[in-house]
Amino acid sequence: MRHTEGHVTAEIQHGIATIEFFHPSSNALPAAILTDLAKTINDIGIDNRVKVIVLRSAGEKAFCAGASFDELMAIENEADGKKFFSGFAHVINAMRKCHKLIIGRVQGKAVGGGVGIIAATDYAIATEDSSVKLSELAVGIGPFVVGPAVERKVGVSGYTQLAIDATEWRSAEWAKRHGLYSEIHKNIFEVDDAVTKLAEQLAHSSPDAMAQLKKIFWQGTENWDSLLSDRAAISGHLVLSTFTRNAINKFKAKAKPQTS
Repeated sequence: MRHTEGHVTAEIQHGIATIEFFHPSSNALPAAILTDLAKTINDIGIDNRVKVIVLRSAGEKAFCAGASFDELMAIENEADGKKFFSGFAHVINAMRKCHKLIIGRVQGKAVGGGVGIIAATDYAIATEDSSVKLSELAVGIGPFVVGPAVERKVGVSGYTQLAIDATEWRSAEWAKRHGLYSEIHKNIFEVDDAVTKLAEQLAHSSPDAMAQLKKIFWQGTENWDSLLSDRAAISGHLVLSTFTRNAINKFKAKAKPQTS
């Protein structure tokens, strides 16, 4: 699925589905990309040809810049705000409900919703420069929708650190130590080798056993459809505040154009 800016693609080879998302603004996640990503994960999740999923973003720089500032500024009411943030909820819930194990391939920095997507993978492999940051509080919102997924991986303490110190990058080593990353490697070539090796191994494993394992891994999250929807409503309310509007405008003024 391709858009004027960005795309979501899926390719299946030898039981391995590779899902890729891209946006020219450092792989940011506007609503259209979020919708396509959730749909693609849902569709691939019930495809009997697929044994394992690799989730990646395009380019060689940032893994994901999180929410689109332009779309945040375009939100005019709470209903639209909830709808936008529900896009992240739909992606995380699609990953949670998918019967296939999902390997995350991370090639660079991740912010906000990008950290949530990494947290929702079942096994994330990243480069040594793949630092993470939950920047939402700095613009007056807070990482409400992605919070449950991040907390599930890094624990309450780690999530608290990320959520409160919203301007501080945490290193890939920090992310591995806290359980967000399963492996880190020196460069993207080593990451790709590790991803390929694991994906091929899982493609020859029992689909039923992996599905049962995934069900166990995600026990206790059965209420996330409603939980993440409620969290989206909180963000949808806060994004309309004067504080948030002013903060986003300041960020946009400072930001230089980036490409992935």
